[in-house]
Amino acid sequence: MTDQAVDTGGVELSTGHFLGRTRELKELLVDIERAGLDTLSGKKAPRARVLLIAGRPGSGRTALAEELVRQVADRYGDGVLRARLSEPDGTPVPVDSVARELLTALDLPSPAGAAEDDLTAALRDALADRKMLLLLDDAATAEQVDALLPDTPDCLAVAVSAGPLTGIADVRPCTLGGLDTKSAVELLSRHAGSVRITVDPRAAEGLVEECQAQPAALMLAGGWLAARPKAAVADLGKQLHAEPDEDTAGSPLARVFRLSYAALPATAARILRLLSLAPAGLVDPHTASALAGCSVSGARTTLDDFVALGLLRAVDSPLPQYEVPGCLHPLLRALTETQDRAAELQLARARMLERTVRLLQSCRAITETDSPQAREKLLGMPRSLRFPSPRAAADWLRIRRPALLAAARLAVADGELDTLARRLMSQLVRAMVAHFGTQAAAGDLYGIHGLVLDVAERRNLPRERAAALLNLGDLDARTGRTREALARYRAALDAGREANDPYATGRAMESVGGAHLELGDYDRAADWFGRALAQRLARDERAEAARLYGRIGAAHTFAGRYGEAQRSWRAAVAGYRKSGDVAAQARALSELARVQEYAGRPEESLRTCQEAVDRARLAEDVRLQAALHVRLADTLDRLGDSAAARLHRAAAERMLGEELPEGEPEPDRGATTS
Repeated sequence: MTDQAVDTGGVELSTGHFLGRTRELKELLVDIERAGLDTLSGKKAPRARVLLIAGRPGSGRTALAEELVRQVADRYGDGVLRARLSEPDGTPVPVDSVARELLTALDLPSPAGAAEDDLTAALRDALADRKMLLLLDDAATAEQVDALLPDTPDCLAVAVSAGPLTGIADVRPCTLGGLDTKSAVELLSRHAGSVRITVDPRAAEGLVEECQAQPAALMLAGGWLAARPKAAVADLGKQLHAEPDEDTAGSPLARVFRLSYAALPATAARILRLLSLAPAGLVDPHTASALAGCSVSGARTTLDDFVALGLLRAVDSPLPQYEVPGCLHPLLRALTETQDRAAELQLARARMLERTVRLLQSCRAITETDSPQAREKLLGMPRSLRFPSPRAAADWLRIRRPALLAAARLAVADGELDTLARRLMSQLVRAMVAHFGTQAAAGDLYGIHGLVLDVAERRNLPRERAAALLNLGDLDARTGRTREALARYRAALDAGREANDPYATGRAMESVGGAHLELGDYDRAADWFGRALAQRLARDERAEAARLYGRIGAAHTFAGRYGEAQRSWRAAVAGYRKSGDVAAQARALSELARVQEYAGRPEESLRTCQEAVDRARLAEDVRLQAALHVRLADTLDRLGDSAAARLHRAAAERMLGEELPEGEPEPDRGATTS
């Protein structure tokens, strides 16, 4: 079960007790049991039933959806999945991102870089034999919802949208207006206090009417009254009535918001406006502090004040985190456009990105406990930017992950902060790898490297373009998309040559060879490894040259060219001997012994394998020693010396403390000797 962030819109949830909507709830509950068109025609429904709750942001649509989910969740034994399909500014979330998040919530793999169709198909397969409830909040289009629907009538999807989802069969929208008067007055009472409402119920009903019983408007009105204990309810009603109706779309909310905003001190008003720049609408004290240029403690106090006024929603999180309600986002953005100069907004964005970069540096540095340079760098940072422990840093990174990824996307889309965007993405990749590992973070890393590539192409930075293409190619290769990886590596080679970057070109040539090896094209693999080797030899990089000799030997081995393979492995052994890498020398000797045995030279293989054992013993590589003893035993068995074979097998078992298999697996095609 996942609890992804959703826009509560209908603020009833903030008190933990749902108000009103009795008729709508009853209709939705009946609709779950209603026979669909397929059933009426005698066919079994092929897909999940979709219930649609439609209404403007601030109408309480998400609150109603959550209450419905609460009431029927026990019917769906496999749990509830939640996803948000739009950003706070209304931008639709890509379907592949939503599908990936849902697969992750199900503890299922979501290969990095996988196509949208593959991810949605994997999600449908995962849900095919489950009984789950999906809450799809803030859907922008019918296509988004349709792509995520399970192909089973045992699941139920509850979609929240501003309007009808035309194109999805058999969906009847439950369209929301205002709350009933009794519930609206009670909601107002919760936020403003019951005394004034009880003393003047007519004024309270008048205020509800001015707010058109819209939950978000009532919450703001309650916050305005709570901040002014001596103000009468009728006073607020009169002010609202006198407020010009500048916004015909959602005018009650806009009018109450203007009153609340006008009453804020200038500094707080500026902070509130700038919160519209917060990535994914998620704010923490550091974000607010950087945007406004104030202290972190002062920012947190202001954010808590905004929560009391109904202008922000506190997110249930181990760390202080807040969400800008989606219904207020366009109002805040409109204020920044009229009251802040473009240069000031850009400076605020730059401060926010710079603060994020420094937090990411601190987040990564605390994992480098053995590095004096990292410790010195940490001590040089302000105390507010330091994390008390690696665990605290990992928690911060996990909780802030949606906002950090959104910050990277927005920085790249901005186009004028590319230097900061590049620094942000670099530090984000390093922090994720340090705390989560490359494999666990592969999906996010793929997206970040794609953004790096966008900036590199826009700014004509061939060195960074090559690095991004290599990283994307590696992720493609790890997920089995070898041909896609090959295309990335070839493009990286062109970019490396354009940048005159020997590391990138050498790495790209070797990667092209590795892709051909994986595809079974051993001639091209050996050729590309040879090109990379020539460059390493020209630069007198002996250890890398020895490793490439090994890769060439592996390609020849798979092609059955054992003579050439032996020459390459002997060159690798010689290279490692010169560089003093005893462990690598032992592994290269082990591979040479394997090839000699394939070539029908068991006596030579035996001698080489014994030499490899001696090298492994010097390197204190116990596992390699054990594997070599097993190989010696197999070779001796084939030579008819079963007594000696048993001795070597016993030695291997003693080393590993467990029974070993009789045979040894074939080498992995993608493996390299290093």
